Amino acid sequence: MKSPWRFFFVIEALLFLLAVWQIINNVALLILLGLGILNVLWAVRRKKYTQLKNFQLIIGCLMILISLLNSPALWMMLVFAVLFIGLKGVEISGIDFSKYSFWNKKQMIMVETDEPQNHSGKKKKQQWIGNERIGNKVYEWDDINISIFSGDTIIDLGNTILPKNDNIVLIRKGFGRTRILIPAGIGVQLEHACFAGTVTFEAKETELHNEVLTVVSNDYYESPRRLKIISNTLLGDLEVIRV
Repeated sequence: MKSPWRFFFVIEALLFLLAVWQIINNVALLILLGLGILNVLWAVRRKKYTQLKNFQLIIGCLMILISLLNSPALWMMLVFAVLFIGLKGVEISGIDFSKYSFWNKKQMIMVETDEPQNHSGKKKKQQWIGNERIGNKVYEWDDINISIFSGDTIIDLGNTILPKNDNIVLIRKGFGRTRILIPAGIGVQLEHACFAGTVTFEAKETELHNEVLTVVSNDYYESPRRLKIISNTLLGDLEVIRV
């Protein structure tokens, strides 16, 4: 998705409609809600401030609140909002709060490169569903191969050093948004197949509908370090961003 918040608002709207349906089908809650709304409207329309107006306003708000809290769908809305904002909000922003801690104020990170290692027989467990961010910390580069059914993925190449010549990022995904952050000075070739989604490459946006897009950066053939991105996505957007 281009914006995960769009997904959040769609789910919240569906849960709200479910809450309305539950209240309508419960006569007691519907009457309580109606009386609460009438009391609030009646109190608001009174021009003079009296103790009766204040009491009526409080009683009306309590009736509305009790009727709404008796809907399970409303509780689902609240739980989903807390989970989304608490667990995903920080991840979407990409903010690493540890960078702002006092012990990292004057931190210097030296990146050392090693000779290519033999990774024959190496196994890595992959998740089917969920969000993933690669590159929060300094890491040794190895060609990336990701297979995931659903979730947002962020690949940050700013915390690694790509070896000279060709490097590969292979992504196979069912649903979700993918963002790849690439430092300047690296030539990029992108081959992306998608059933429905948008590709943003070199500040140019292209919509795909069951199509394959192949694009190459201007410095790809002259650059000593090159990155080839091969991506297959069913539904979702792909962004290749220079940092």
